Amino acid sequence: MPANKKYLTNSFHQKFAKLSAGILGGYAISALLHMALAFWLPNHKLVFITSVFSLFLVWMLLIIIPYLYKNAWKVWGIYLAIIALLYGAVYFGKIYHPIV
Repeated sequence: MPANKKYLTNSFHQKFAKLSAGILGGYAISALLHMALAFWLPNHKLVFITSVFSLFLVWMLLIIIPYLYKNAWKVWGIYLAIIALLYGAVYFGKIYHPIV
């Protein structure tokens, strides 16, 4: 059964924003999350080992999320805010807990 046309996005910009937010923004959040965990948790080697699997799972979840919203630019705004917070956590983690 085909999808109802009223639920589909017709705008190219919205489609591109959803796709790019999911792929690029989702990967950036996933990578920064695991980097922040590696800097702030005492056993950073364990985080690196498990990040091989968990990074992919988190990324797949973050690819799906933009398609739940009607306006993809709001999702980009939320993703950019999360990226900024995680980047701050990584930056201060490098200063206060350097990995040798």
